[in-house]
Amino acid sequence: MKRIILILISVFLMSSVPANAAVKKDKRLWQDESIYSIMVDRFNDGDTSINFDVNTKDPNVYNGGDFQGIIDKLDYIHDMGFTAIRLNPIFDNADKGYHGFWVKDFYKTDEHFGSIKTFQKLVNEAHKRKMKVLIDFPANNVAANHMWVTDPNKQDWFHKKQDIQDWNNAQEIENGWADGLPDLNQDNPEVKNYLIKAAKWWIQKTDIDGYSLPEVNMVPVSFWHDFSTSVKGVKQNFFLMGIPAVKSPSNELEYEKAGIDSFYNGPVSADLRDAFANTDQSIQPVVSELDKGKKTFDTSANMANYFDNEYTTRFTQDIVKNRQFPGSRWKTALTYLYTIPGIPVIYYGTEIALNGGDIPDNRRQMSFRAEKDLIDFITKIGELRNQLPSLTRGNLEVLYEKNGMVIYKREYKGETSVIAINNTKKSQSITLKEKQLDAGKELRGLLNGDTVKSEGDRYTIILDRDNSEIYVLADKTGMNIPFVSAIMIVIILACLFLFLIIRRSKRNMN
Repeated sequence: MKRIILILISVFLMSSVPANAAVKKDKRLWQDESIYSIMVDRFNDGDTSINFDVNTKDPNVYNGGDFQGIIDKLDYIHDMGFTAIRLNPIFDNADKGYHGFWVKDFYKTDEHFGSIKTFQKLVNEAHKRKMKVLIDFPANNVAANHMWVTDPNKQDWFHKKQDIQDWNNAQEIENGWADGLPDLNQDNPEVKNYLIKAAKWWIQKTDIDGYSLPEVNMVPVSFWHDFSTSVKGVKQNFFLMGIPAVKSPSNELEYEKAGIDSFYNGPVSADLRDAFANTDQSIQPVVSELDKGKKTFDTSANMANYFDNEYTTRFTQDIVKNRQFPGSRWKTALTYLYTIPGIPVIYYGTEIALNGGDIPDNRRQMSFRAEKDLIDFITKIGELRNQLPSLTRGNLEVLYEKNGMVIYKREYKGETSVIAINNTKKSQSITLKEKQLDAGKELRGLLNGDTVKSEGDRYTIILDRDNSEIYVLADKTGMNIPFVSAIMIVIILACLFLFLIIRRSKRNMN
């Protein structure tokens, strides 16, 4: 009897969940991914045996994070819905090079992070969870004390030492020494061959899935053409994500032709921060930048959208400066980030609203003892993004936008998602008409469970302030017969069960 009741309760719960009008995704594409970006040294300390020269109180030196620490937290990352991780450079670095950009040896892992064997385990464990792994490949410069710098036979491996005065001058950007680091001359065939050979070696040795390319616009496009052709010949669907220095280059299309699959979308990031750090801000600049991206970058669906990263101040700082509550601001902001075209890249610590100013304050140690409210929200919205192809592949059409209230739809192969975001100080009621959505259907809310049925040819969406909803357009539901039947059967069997219990009790008493 107990088993029967449990089965029927399960039917009852399953019947109460509305079926989504979901379309099956074809082969998994990079635009379907969501990336969790990690600074290895600041994430999690999993192997204390390699904690030499570590000082957790000094943000300018190693703090103890390592490969094993990431392995230990892969389930944590995966459970939030992330399908890929991105790591800062992991190669052997000069003293205090916790960030990975003072490379001394392209063929060794940094001893503070762990062995190459441990990194191979990290990639393997990620792949078991169907997660992809990208690592930074810094091809622009090396450490100031790299052995090449003093090698008389390698003086032509570097550009002449000079600071960059004009960041709008492409030649200065490609030849200048950024942050005083020796700038590699990629036009030298020996340099080019060395870097490409090393990049191929890591793919063959560890089976990584892609490179993120810091300071991509400080390296000649011609180099990236040869680099791309070579590394993509090693592994199918290998991904290259460019991270521009200072600002995005004006000739992004040239990089795309050279084989760069994606760019960190700096202009969109700046507009996102302006729009969501406070309420009552227009979202139109972000929409305009997205439209602009379609015209300048053919694979705009692969553009990497983000709020902050290891080079910027934390978005939480913007929120705090505006005297807003970080949890609410982040929820609203992430709803938008997860539902617009492009790949969302989330900097570690976002899920706990980690704060931080300029470098190195924006690279604080991760904490796993925080409230789970924002983590649960990211998990839910990540699940929806993974389930609905329209959120990763659909076109985008704005249905309403005014001073922080925005409604837009995304359509893909008959699936229509409608995203409503109220980034204002007041509750909002917006009516959509038949020209915007098909009449005679209903909008089923998947974030908060709100349902909006059409009234004639109109849909009226009501949202509280600082609230969002992701709807799927579906046929109207009448009375849910299985749902009602399950309830009735459960009630009848429960009564029968109680009757038998009482009857048995009386017999025992007699």
